[in-house]
Amino acid sequence: MCYHIFAFIAGFVLDLLIGDPHFIPHPVRLIGSLISFLDKRLNCDAGYNISEKKLNLIKYKRGMLLAFTVIFATFAMSVIIIVAAYSINLYAGVIAEAVMTWQILATKCLRVESMRVYDALRTDGVDAGRRAVSMIVGRDTSVLDAAGVTRAAVETIAENTSDGVIAPMLYTAIGGPVLGFVYKAVNTMDSMLGYKNDKYMYFGRFAARLDDVVNFIPARISAYLMIAAAFIGGRQFDGKNAYRIFKRDRFNHASPNSAQTESVCAGALRVHLAGDAVYFGKLVKKKYIGDGLREIEYEDIKRANRLMYITAFLCELLSVAVMSLVLILL
Repeated sequence: MCYHIFAFIAGFVLDLLIGDPHFIPHPVRLIGSLISFLDKRLNCDAGYNISEKKLNLIKYKRGMLLAFTVIFATFAMSVIIIVAAYSINLYAGVIAEAVMTWQILATKCLRVESMRVYDALRTDGVDAGRRAVSMIVGRDTSVLDAAGVTRAAVETIAENTSDGVIAPMLYTAIGGPVLGFVYKAVNTMDSMLGYKNDKYMYFGRFAARLDDVVNFIPARISAYLMIAAAFIGGRQFDGKNAYRIFKRDRFNHASPNSAQTESVCAGALRVHLAGDAVYFGKLVKKKYIGDGLREIEYEDIKRANRLMYITAFLCELLSVAVMSLVLILL
């Protein structure tokens, strides 16, 4: 446990310092490649002369097969790496754990990608902002004005504070990099397959529901940590309003988890988030989150990142404190 705590802290520091350089091969990209490989081979309805209901059931079962295959492969490879590293010596094991923890977290990566939107809006205008934000959201960005681009970036930061930072941190604290990477596999499957369109409505449903399950508790922990961050983050955040909007709007989303942190962020910044969006050429009606006590501005991207960083530090401190307590009790 002592070495796990050290590797956990070292991995967090590495994430803050290095982030996710594109020239370094990332395990999540390998997981994504495996998902894409299985998707092409399993998500096919050619050759079936059966009812639509039976075909949809087949797609659902094939989606389950893909999910279990990806989870097992991720689990097995993570275990092999950890066991192999510790079999060399203790130092190699700790280094492997630290590096894997670094690759599980996405704190700096989330900041870097969202700040590209900020820089594009500030220096080159709305067209550049649309191009930049299209790299981190799934919606049609061509119809967004400057406020819409900013809102999309802030929503991404808020949602991924849970999915990309807090949830993987919690799972890694509980089960080491093995459980952390299993979580990342589930989250990546949802990102790639969890669409409500003809291709993935049934094939990706199991992955989407599994992601809802594994994020249910972490999303709520993330929200309360973000509320605490709003209270200690200074005058730019409104902690009381963050809590109020969280209690009121935390379910204003199709996902049971996404609006948990989005509602806190909207309240802390005193802005509107969410609302109608265009996906694949279709308008999707969505509820607003927050009261919109002021107009959103591109500086809110920086503010959302500060809120995310404070939340990440609080979670790291909490995780280390709990692991240290367990170590003492053992």
